[in-house]
Amino acid sequence: MAHIFIGGAWPYANGSLHLGRLASLLPGDVLARYFRAKGDDVLYVSGSDCHGTPVAVQALQEGVPPSHIADRYHREFADCFERLGFTYDLYTRTDQPFHHRVVQELFLKLLDGGHLYKQTMLQTYCETDRQFLPDRYVEGTCPVCGNRARGDQCDYCSTLLDPADLSDKTCKLCGNRPVERPTEHYYIALSRFQQELSDYAGRAEGWRDNAVRLTRRYLEEGLPDRAVTRDLSWGVDVPVEGFEGKKIYVWIEAVSGYWSASRQWAEESGRSWEPFWSKDAGDVTAYYVHGKDNVPFHSLIWPALLLGAGDLHLPDKIVSCEYMTLEGKKISTSRNWAVWVPDVLSRYDPDSIRYFLIANGPEKRDTDFSWREFIYSHNGELLGAFGNFVNRTLAFIAKSFGGRVPPGTLAREDWESVLTGLYAQAGQLIEDGQLKDALELIFAHIRRANKYFDERKPWVTFKEDRAACEQTLFVCVQVIANLANLLEPFLPFACAKIQGFLRLKKQSWQFAAVPAGLEIGQLELLFERIAPERIEEETRRLTESTSASK
Repeated sequence: MAHIFIGGAWPYANGSLHLGRLASLLPGDVLARYFRAKGDDVLYVSGSDCHGTPVAVQALQEGVPPSHIADRYHREFADCFERLGFTYDLYTRTDQPFHHRVVQELFLKLLDGGHLYKQTMLQTYCETDRQFLPDRYVEGTCPVCGNRARGDQCDYCSTLLDPADLSDKTCKLCGNRPVERPTEHYYIALSRFQQELSDYAGRAEGWRDNAVRLTRRYLEEGLPDRAVTRDLSWGVDVPVEGFEGKKIYVWIEAVSGYWSASRQWAEESGRSWEPFWSKDAGDVTAYYVHGKDNVPFHSLIWPALLLGAGDLHLPDKIVSCEYMTLEGKKISTSRNWAVWVPDVLSRYDPDSIRYFLIANGPEKRDTDFSWREFIYSHNGELLGAFGNFVNRTLAFIAKSFGGRVPPGTLAREDWESVLTGLYAQAGQLIEDGQLKDALELIFAHIRRANKYFDERKPWVTFKEDRAACEQTLFVCVQVIANLANLLEPFLPFACAKIQGFLRLKKQSWQFAAVPAGLEIGQLELLFERIAPERIEEETRRLTESTSASK
């Protein structure tokens, strides 16, 4: 039994999740469900990033403490993930004492190992607001591409920045031009890890292409030492005398949440976290699931911290999504040009959302969410192909065979070998992070099963050749049972219904057989048709909400 660690990115607790962000998180749950079904020992953790500039800015705008903002959105995130069927072993938050202690422990470990040093720097200071500005509070012109950028990273060219790199700087709070003042901070000697990280990245397998390309670029440009503390009022205290009032920088603190959440899970469950984290454990595979904008923090910064700690397992697989646009335009939370997860969950089936974000998500390239494609995808694939096959098979048995599976055999059909092979093929694709291909492969077999049903015409053979009818329906039931296994990582709610219909006792990643004579449980439709008129309704709602935010 292998140990599988899955770390899902930590969303900022400063606003609701939108579908673009959800698309980058969902692969983590698919992986977790698959590996559990396979029988591996899985630890899947994440949480809300409750520190950092986005939370503090939102709190300032609303005139409340940052903790109020963090509480609100942490509760909302946890509720959304539960309704979407996410199976975190622990979904926690960064603003609690346990996380603070672990982060401070790691900080001191890096300090004791000689990986941190003190240096006086010029930090951006706003004389209007009378405070040193966090990097995200500073906006200016990117020195690489010339676009407007934040003080930590350019969203246009993905360059990691320091506020000092920007020209034409302004304060995000008041819009005035800031000055620079000297202040002392700790730096991590990233440059000393350059060769070790180059070797690590060169050996890496199972990284998405964007992670490979961006990591190579950063390494070729050379890794600069970076400050790991900041003059902030909200965050994890620096556990060093003389640094009172300073905080551990959120970019080092947030990624440390994977380790702190694992240790918190262990303390609460009575289990051990070491088998998932020990550098010497040979049966560990660590997946990290996030968006393209988080690549350097998972492919370079976090590995550097783990190397500095000395005894912790490095990331193996980086599952980093590209961007998702909305109706052909970039998602903009400030303009309310977004489909918000709490809102879409109030009107649509969670499996419909999960299916679209995997089948049409930004796995290898930027993709677009449109209401037209979402509704057509639901009606055509989920309802028209999958739901239709399940419903017409089981409803026919309920009507014509008293609700009991008719007798038959797979011996003279190739379906058992086909389905057995499908487990192997789809499983390998999932392990490789190619979830879109895995889902399409399974749906190709659903289309094949529908064709089989149509060609065998059980509604005709029921009258003319009852044995042939029984054989057809017996085979279709076996296909349905195995689809419930194969699709469970993607469509857990629909598959749970099927498992109830067929009284399947345990989810597994291997061929499932349903005995003849089994009484099928109470049937219900897997999916309801969505009226095409909803496309215009949703498009209008989106446009109106954007106009209202101006």
